Amino acid sequence: MLGENIKEVRKSKGLSQEELALKLNVVRQTVSKWENGLSVPDSEALIAISEVLETPVSILLGEKITEPRTDELRVISEKLEVINLQLAQKNEARRRIWQWIFIAIGIFIILIFLILAFMRSPYLEWDYTDPELAVVGTILHGFEFIFVRTAPFVLIGAIVGAILTRKKRL
Repeated sequence: MLGENIKEVRKSKGLSQEELALKLNVVRQTVSKWENGLSVPDSEALIAISEVLETPVSILLGEKITEPRTDELRVISEKLEVINLQLAQKNEARRRIWQWIFIAIGIFIILIFLILAFMRSPYLEWDYTDPELAVVGTILHGFEFIFVRTAPFVLIGAIVGAILTRKKRL
């Protein structure tokens, strides 16, 4: 079995007994004896044969080499196709979700701007001697102050995000 495997792998690699013997630093007769089953290589020689033939020792010792059949390749190909389709659908769904999030952020910012413009800061006319009105007025003024200064940047970011996540036409 071992001899037959060595011979089969050697021939598949396109090597003669002489060439294999040169690479292993042995004489051709030694390779011939291994292949004809008249002698067995020691463990070091077996490892050297494995390295020269670029074949695992287990294959040389008799493990069968099974080449994938075309049916198996077709099944694998179909499974990969299904996985690729699922990934594409998942990516498309994620893209749509992000696009709608950006659009919603943009609409929300525009609505808040319109509400603030419509209200015209009524808290500025309140009587701030009342402590409760003073707290609420300060909070509203702080919100408006921060919102008016940061919202344009967020709106621009939302518009850019919505544009970048749109479906690209080929």
